[in-house]
Amino acid sequence: MHLRHILHALGRHRIAVGLLVLEIAFSCAVVCNALFLIGTRLERMQRPTGVDEMHVVEVGVRSVTPGTPEATMAQTRTDLARLRALPGVSDAVVASSTLFGDSVSFSGVSLSDDAKAPSLAVAQYFGGAQLARTLGLKLASGRWFNPDEFVSYDALQGGASGVPVIISRALAQHLFPGQDAAGRTIYAFGANRVVGVVDRLVQPRDYGAAGGYDYAMMFPVDLPYSRGTYLMRVDDPARRQAVIGQALQALKADGPLRLISPRYATTLEAARAKYYRNDRAMAWLLVGVSLLLLLVTALGIVGLSSFWVGQRRRQIGIRRAIGASRRDIRTYFQAENFLIATGGIVLGMALAYGINLVLMRHYELGHLPGYYLPIGSVVLWVLGQLAVLGPALRAAAVPPVVATRAA
Repeated sequence: MHLRHILHALGRHRIAVGLLVLEIAFSCAVVCNALFLIGTRLERMQRPTGVDEMHVVEVGVRSVTPGTPEATMAQTRTDLARLRALPGVSDAVVASSTLFGDSVSFSGVSLSDDAKAPSLAVAQYFGGAQLARTLGLKLASGRWFNPDEFVSYDALQGGASGVPVIISRALAQHLFPGQDAAGRTIYAFGANRVVGVVDRLVQPRDYGAAGGYDYAMMFPVDLPYSRGTYLMRVDDPARRQAVIGQALQALKADGPLRLISPRYATTLEAARAKYYRNDRAMAWLLVGVSLLLLLVTALGIVGLSSFWVGQRRRQIGIRRAIGASRRDIRTYFQAENFLIATGGIVLGMALAYGINLVLMRHYELGHLPGYYLPIGSVVLWVLGQLAVLGPALRAAAVPPVVATRAA
């Protein structure tokens, strides 16, 4: 087998070879970017939150007859006592925001009280004394809130100063790189002293730049149920649905005029699945498009190779008659396909980066990592060899007597 002979044969079919090269190049470019997008989606869906999601359930209660702030707070304390008394519940608390929920709030955080100082938008959680324990957060440095540090929601919004704060490790490293943030001061609701740093805490929803997802902070606030959601820590994950049912019954028994529905009750695991359902659907769509494109490319290789085998039957017969083995004939067609696929892959790599630049400009996508290109190349090479194998075997089966018949 001589490379010069293969190139000469391909040169006689420039248009067909060129179209196949373009098809392989387009497939390579799309598959590389699709794999990158799928990997990005999967990574996004699997990011840890720092919360022990398997042991946390939530129940939202909506007030249809607003009462006085004192009555609402008294109702909240009664609700929490009932929820904590439920079998299998170790902690219960009201939180302003829940992971994968509908609401999220941010505050501008800076390191100076100067109004012109640069600030960073950081997601915030307000919650009672059991919030960290209910969520299963881990303290990295400093301490938790003391009982006498909790304030009311109205007091915080009214400008209460000196309220302590616990921040995530990622936020601490951003604000105080290489230093322990515990004991330092940040400015969000006036001056807030950082008393603790948790190992990980993320935004309730994925907003803003990707790097800001890990920036979060907690304030010690006694919330009424009308401003938050009940969170419960369950001892046994297998009993989460049973606990939700018991919690709904307990809350209805002590608040018949409130809106208490299974619609607002779920596990964090189910909330995560619902939140990322669009990402999951997009990943499957990209998988389907990639497989369809690869199938079309494979059919193109099979069709063109079969056509060439039919055209070259006399040539193949002559080669067999002068001593070429079946393996030589099969290897010839596989080498021919390898050269075509290589040309398409080289062109496809450049096209893949071009498509990635367009996606970066219009959809805030990151750079296509270089390792996706060899992955796409291997996929196209293997696909080409598998697609050409059938026609190559048929060519290898052509008997030498065909040369005599054709003459």
